[in-house]
Amino acid sequence: MDVEMIKAIPANIRKSMTPALIITNREVRDQFRDWRIIFPVAALTLFFPWLMNFTAAQAVNFVQKYGAPIVAERLIPFLLMVVGFFPISVSLVIALESFVGEKERLSIEPLLSSPLEDWQLYMGKLLASMAPPLAASYMGIIVYLIGVYAQVGWTPAPILLLEVVLLTTMQAILMVSGAVVISAQTTSVRAANLLASFIIIPVALLIQGEAIIMFWARYSVLWWVIFGEAMITVMLVRSGVAHFNREELLGRELDVLNIKWGWRVFKSAFIGVARNPIDWYRLEIRRTLQRLWIPLIIVSCLMVAGIWVGTTQAKIFTLPPDILNLNNLDRGFIEGLEAVRFFSVSGIGMVWLHNLRVIALAIALGIFTFGVLGVLILMLPLAVIGYFMANVANVGLSPIMFFTALVLPHGIFEIPALVIVGASILQLGGVLLAPTQNKTVGEAWLFAFADCTKLVLGLVLPLLLVAATIEVLVTPQIAVLLLGS
Repeated sequence: MDVEMIKAIPANIRKSMTPALIITNREVRDQFRDWRIIFPVAALTLFFPWLMNFTAAQAVNFVQKYGAPIVAERLIPFLLMVVGFFPISVSLVIALESFVGEKERLSIEPLLSSPLEDWQLYMGKLLASMAPPLAASYMGIIVYLIGVYAQVGWTPAPILLLEVVLLTTMQAILMVSGAVVISAQTTSVRAANLLASFIIIPVALLIQGEAIIMFWARYSVLWWVIFGEAMITVMLVRSGVAHFNREELLGRELDVLNIKWGWRVFKSAFIGVARNPIDWYRLEIRRTLQRLWIPLIIVSCLMVAGIWVGTTQAKIFTLPPDILNLNNLDRGFIEGLEAVRFFSVSGIGMVWLHNLRVIALAIALGIFTFGVLGVLILMLPLAVIGYFMANVANVGLSPIMFFTALVLPHGIFEIPALVIVGASILQLGGVLLAPTQNKTVGEAWLFAFADCTKLVLGLVLPLLLVAATIEVLVTPQIAVLLLGS
C-alpha cells in the first residue's frame, strides 16, 4: 500500500498540473509569435552581454597597465551577475500584463470561463510569465561566458557559476511572481506598471548588496541571499494562489482608496472591546499576545539562532586580542562617558530613538517581504552579541560574564521587546499568505496592523524606554564592577 501511494503522488500532481501546463503552453506560444515582444528581448539579451564583455576586456587592459589585477578578478563575476539580471527587468512587462493586460483587451473572459480551478489558471499564467525572462537570462549568461573567455580567457569556478545561476533564477521567479500578483490585483496596466516600482527598486537595492559581497569575494554569503530570496519567492507564490479569484478579477472595475473605511476598520481593531485605557491594557494587549503565541515562539527560536550565527562568524572574522582587553575597564571609562554626557536624559533619548528607528525599519521592510527582512534585522543585535561572546571566549574571558555585564541588565527588557515586534511582523506577513475567513485581504491586513500598533505602543515603546534608561545609567556601572581591573 505504501509503494502504491508513493507511485500515485507524482501521477496526481501531473494530473492536477496538466491544465495549468496547457495554459502555459498557449501563453508561451502567443508570446513567441509576437515579434514586438521577442525581438526587443532577444536583441537586448544579446547586446548587453557583448557590452559587458567589452567592459571586462577594457577593465583587464587597464588594470594590467597599472598593476591592479584584483579589480578585474572582482569585476568580471559581478558583470556575470548583472548580465543575468538585466533580461529579467526587461521582460517584466510580460508578467505585468498577464492578467490585467488581457482584461483591458477583453480577451480574458473565455479563459476565466474555462473549467479550470483558480490555482491552475494562476499557476499556468505564472509559469508562462517565467519562461521568457529565464530563457533570456540563461542565454545572456552563456553569451557573456563565451565572449569573456574568448577575450580574456576567464572561466568561473563551478561553485561561483552555480551561485550566479541560482541567484538569477531566484530573482527571476521573485520578480515575476510579484509582477503576476500585481497584475491579478490591479484594474489597469497603468496601475500595474506604477506598482512595479515596488518590485524593481527593492531588487535593485538587493543587487547592490550582492555586488558588495562579490567585490569582497565573500561568495559563501551568497548562499544566505539565495535562501532568503527562495523564502520570499515561495511566500509570493503562495500569496498569489491564495488570493486569486476569477469572479473578483472580472467584477473589479476600479480600485477606490477609501480612507474613512480603512480608518474605521483600524480603529475598531485597535480599541476592541476596551472602554478605558485600563481595560485596553488588561484585555486587548493580553488577547493580542495570545493570538501571537506561535509567532512569539518562532521569533524566540530565531533570536537564539541569531546568537548562534554570530558565534559561527567569530571563527571567520576574529578580532585582535588587544581590542578585547575588557579588564582595562575602570573609572576612566565612566568618566569618558560622562564627558560626552552619556549619563543624561539626552543619552537615554539617543539610545531610545536609535532603537525606535530600528523597529520602524524592521516593520517597514517586513511589510514588503512577508516579514522575512524585518525579522532578519531584529536578529542582527543578537548576532552581534553572539559574535562578541565567541571572540571574548577566544582570548580566555568568560562569555557568560561578558553577557551578564554588558547585555543582561538592559537586555531583560530590550530582547522581549524585539521578540514582540518580530512576532507582529510575522503576523503582518502571514495574513497575506492565506485568505482570512469572513475578511477581505485589506480588512485582515488592517486588523494585523492594528495588533502590531497596539503592541508597539502598549509594550514595546515602554520596554525600550526602560531598557535605554538602564543601558545609559546602570549597564556601564555594572560592566566596570564585573569586568574592571
